[in-house]
Amino acid sequence: MDELVDRVLDAVGPRLKGLRLRRETTLTALAEQTGISVSTLSRLEAGLRRPTLEQLLPLARVHGVTLDELVDAPPTGDPRVHLRPLACEDGSTVLPLTRRPGGIQAYKFVLPAGRDDAQPDLRSHEGFDWAYVLNGRLRLVLGEHDLVLDAGEAAEFDTRTPHWFGATSAGPVEFLSLVGRQGERAHVRVAARRDTTGVSGPDGR
Repeated sequence: MDELVDRVLDAVGPRLKGLRLRRETTLTALAEQTGISVSTLSRLEAGLRRPTLEQLLPLARVHGVTLDELVDAPPTGDPRVHLRPLACEDGSTVLPLTRRPGGIQAYKFVLPAGRDDAQPDLRSHEGFDWAYVLNGRLRLVLGEHDLVLDAGEAAEFDTRTPHWFGATSAGPVEFLSLVGRQGERAHVRVAARRDTTGVSGPDGR
């Protein structure tokens, strides 16, 4: 399994460069669209740095491909969805739930137990996110807000706001994430009442 992950990640760099050149986009323009620095993008394309999940998601969105296509997951020839979990170096796992490029993309995340005093590495990029906690407790740092969401709670926000997801010391967390382009929001029925951060509970309170 580790060898397979290594081969997949090693092949991402040339694919990233090919996608960017095909779109005739500069590293500077791509950095503005994804929130990833020019130097990091250059190292990713050269294969000098392994991509993280936080980097792959905005890159897939900007290039208009699915996460499966970005890491070159082989097609199954079967119309049914076969989940292909992607393991990351930080111990987290992501399962792409959609296979079509463009539009809203759905993912399931599984994050290992974290530390409550962990210093978040906030990122921002173009787009809109809706997250729903399935199991465990999810720590969401959103701008100046440091929140903990329990199972059944949801949050929606503009991803241009600096943000970070993590698990707490209580244990692993599983959550769903719907990610869309700027101005493209998921049509979900959530709370009739919510605070300014867009965080809501399963009963609408």
